[in-house]
Amino acid sequence: MIPIQLTLEGLYSYQERQTIDFTTLTDAGLFGIFGSVGSGKSSILEAITFALYGETERLNSRDKRAYNMMNLKSNKSFIAFDFMNFENKKFRATREFKRNSKNFEDVKAPLVTFYEWKDEKWIPLERSNTEEIIGLSYANFKRTIIIPQGQFKEFIELGATERTNMMKEIFGLQRFDLQNNVSTLNAKNRSELDHLEGQLKGFEEVNEEQILTQTEKLKAEKAQFNEAEINYKKINQHYQQFKNLKSDLEVVQQKKQDFKKLSERKPIIDNMEARTELFDTVFRIFNPIVSEKNKLQKEIAAQKKDKENQNHLLKEIENQFKTINEQLKILLPKFEALNESKIQENDLRLILQMLQFSEEIKLLKSRTKDGSEKVKEVEEKIKARQQKIKDLSEKSDLLKPQKLDSNLLVTVGNWFSENKKLKEVEQIQLKKIEELNLKISDILPELKLFEIDIETFNEDYKAKNDVLEIQKKELSEKRTHLEVQQKLAHFSNDLHDGESCPLCGALEHPNIVAFEDVELELHSILKQVENTENQQKEFQKQSTEIEKILYRKKTFEEQLKSEQETFNHVKIQLENHQQNFSWQEFKAENETEFIQKREQSFTLEKQLEDLRQSISSEQKNLEKEREHLDKYNKALEEFKLDEAQKGTQIRSNLSNLKVLNWTSFQEKPIKEVYEYLQELSKVNLETEKNYQQLIAKEKEISPKLAAQKSSVNHLEKRIIELEKEIFENEKALTESLSVQNFIHFNEVELILGQEINVSESRIEIQKFRIEFETLKNSIAELTLKLKYFSFYPQEFTIVETQFQTAEKELNLANESVVKTNSEIERLEKEFRKKETLLKELAKLQKRSDHLKVMFNLFKAAGFVQFVSSIYLRQLCDHANIRFHRMTRNQLSLQLNENNDFEIIDYLNEGKCRSVKTLSGGQAFQVSLSLALALAESVQSNAKATKNFFFIDEGFGTQDLESVNVVFETLTNLQKENRIVGIISHVEELKEKMPVSLNITKDEERGSLIEVMQ
Repeated sequence: MIPIQLTLEGLYSYQERQTIDFTTLTDAGLFGIFGSVGSGKSSILEAITFALYGETERLNSRDKRAYNMMNLKSNKSFIAFDFMNFENKKFRATREFKRNSKNFEDVKAPLVTFYEWKDEKWIPLERSNTEEIIGLSYANFKRTIIIPQGQFKEFIELGATERTNMMKEIFGLQRFDLQNNVSTLNAKNRSELDHLEGQLKGFEEVNEEQILTQTEKLKAEKAQFNEAEINYKKINQHYQQFKNLKSDLEVVQQKKQDFKKLSERKPIIDNMEARTELFDTVFRIFNPIVSEKNKLQKEIAAQKKDKENQNHLLKEIENQFKTINEQLKILLPKFEALNESKIQENDLRLILQMLQFSEEIKLLKSRTKDGSEKVKEVEEKIKARQQKIKDLSEKSDLLKPQKLDSNLLVTVGNWFSENKKLKEVEQIQLKKIEELNLKISDILPELKLFEIDIETFNEDYKAKNDVLEIQKKELSEKRTHLEVQQKLAHFSNDLHDGESCPLCGALEHPNIVAFEDVELELHSILKQVENTENQQKEFQKQSTEIEKILYRKKTFEEQLKSEQETFNHVKIQLENHQQNFSWQEFKAENETEFIQKREQSFTLEKQLEDLRQSISSEQKNLEKEREHLDKYNKALEEFKLDEAQKGTQIRSNLSNLKVLNWTSFQEKPIKEVYEYLQELSKVNLETEKNYQQLIAKEKEISPKLAAQKSSVNHLEKRIIELEKEIFENEKALTESLSVQNFIHFNEVELILGQEINVSESRIEIQKFRIEFETLKNSIAELTLKLKYFSFYPQEFTIVETQFQTAEKELNLANESVVKTNSEIERLEKEFRKKETLLKELAKLQKRSDHLKVMFNLFKAAGFVQFVSSIYLRQLCDHANIRFHRMTRNQLSLQLNENNDFEIIDYLNEGKCRSVKTLSGGQAFQVSLSLALALAESVQSNAKATKNFFFIDEGFGTQDLESVNVVFETLTNLQKENRIVGIISHVEELKEKMPVSLNITKDEERGSLIEVMQ
């Protein structure tokens, strides 16, 4: 993530809207943000994290974050942050929140919008995920891009478990936490294995022998079935003939009984047929006439009732119309006089306005008099302040020639300061060189004790170690041989005829080999092996000590070379610096004289500054007095203009009066005239309103009255038409009765009252006729068919018994064949299934063994800790590159067996100690090295081509030399394509920065940002 631009307003101490252009800062590669405590340096970083993630380090959502972040003099906060992500895409994040105008402490939730720069314009994103855009979570962003104040040492102070969890989160090591996956697989495999073993318990008796036995049994049963089948077919033919004859006889008997019943029902069916035909004829002729008659009678009754209701409604409407006309006659005189009354009302309004203007004119004259006196008073104050400014300016002009040039003083002061620093550094380097020479001298006697050649030490050690290894190998081979002999001797002594050999299993042992006792020789060999191993350990220990001493010597020599180079460089700098002194007003060897002159100049500067402030203050006061004078003059003009306008309006109103006289009301109170106007206006309004309402009602009722009369006339005509239709209907009914030979209509009503379903009756009659004739013909045919056959029940019983016996035998034989065949099929199927299950069982058992190995490997997150330790060691190696440079190769960082950080102190024989023993400055150095290494690792995972790193941390724990080393380290990051920004109040860093932001806090305007180059 590379910052481009930040705009903020109304946030913490930032009251005015200000914009930071990061382009100039990031182009420099290294920049700083400087300012006094509380000026608002850290607020810049908080604005960035809040714009991106909606989170801040100081405040959380429970702390009324929006209210506490907003400037107390502002009613709105705004943040806009433009940046380039790891894909070189340009984005903008904005957050804006406002204060409730009715409740000061109520600040609305921020309005968040993300934009992407496309086609030369900002396109708002419908949904946005900061982690996807930047490639980092908020926690990782704090640890790798912007490190908030007070959390710089967080990583090194974490415990081993917390640090492992942090590495797991940052580098995604959870992908190596496979314990749960293995446990799930193991549980699933165990479940499948148990299920499979349970299934196999049901297959214990399934084998090939059973299948063969059942196959032989099937052959015998099939032969028995064939014999039973032949016998059954022979008996079945004879039995079916008897059975068919018996069946035909029973059918004839049953049909004769059914025919008798149908013959008894025939008269009833004939009667039903006659009644159905009569009903059908009467219904077709008379039902339409009767239905029409009923319909007409119902309609005429309804029309008569409706006519009665409509007549009643007509009378009501006529009464309403009459009442409205009477009310209009009463109101008409008042309405005709309404125009005259409205003219009087308008005159009263003009008179009321004239009375109000008269009162206001009296008040304006009084205020004009008071304002004129105030103008004179302010003019006197302006003259006095102008004279005071003139006196102060003359005094300042007298002091200016006596002051030295400020730029000259600063330049010369910087020369003396740099000269002093270079001399101090020269002395420090000399002292370091002497100390290192002394340390190297102290190491040489330690090496003499070992009597070694430093140049050939490694080759000599390797040769000696190889000799011991060969010796140890030969002794091991002898020991193995003797142990085999000892074991064989033990076996031979335990062999007895008739008992099996534990090696080959034989029961006879004709030639037993005799072995000598090798116990003493084996003990001697073991002793020699032990001595050889002890020699190796002692030699290894000695070699390690020598290597440590040589490493210390090499380290001190490298440090000596580095310090010597630094000394020479400082010496050249000092000589060049002293040659650059070119000011005639001062002497290079007399700094005291320069300091005295500078103090005198500072005193004059202070006096001039006090005079400037006094003049400025007086000028501000003068401007205020002039503003007051302008305001008072403007007010006087407004009073006079207002008075003239109101007088003109009174004369205009007087000319517009038509009925009333102004003199009659000139002395009356405004309240009395106002009440009279209100009463008259009310009466006029009511008169007009009532008249218009009555006219509207009259217009509304007139069409209703006409419509109602028309409706009543229509109903009367319809009733007459219906009476004619009823007469025609009765005439048609009389004619139909005559044609059908009915004397009275009651006879027709009796027939229609039967409610016969003609269709169903005809179907029932037809069905009976068909059934009757069919049964009659069937009986005749069967009687003719059985004329020459005889049936004997005793003979049929014997044949039936024989058939049942043969059928039973055939079924039993068939069941046996089917049962045995099914059993064979089942056994074969089960046998194949058993084979499949056994193969699957073998696979699962093998998989179970593999899963046990994997479970032991991944249990208790052991593998994650192992991978985490690899990442930590790599991180430690990367951090040591800068840490060595910062500490002049005096200290190194390492991980112990518990994954805790330790310090190797090369000034104390390379011994280890806790990181908690570091001084504040050293802790800062190791924390900075680790933070830079961690940022590199995480941002390389984020695939960024150019990386940005911001440190909000004071450098006050560092001395001058350490500040220089830290600055050199940060400068070198430019070569690694890294951009670094720091927040500090250390002046030494401020002077070294190529470009920086200076934050100042004004009491009136809040925090202000200035770019320093």
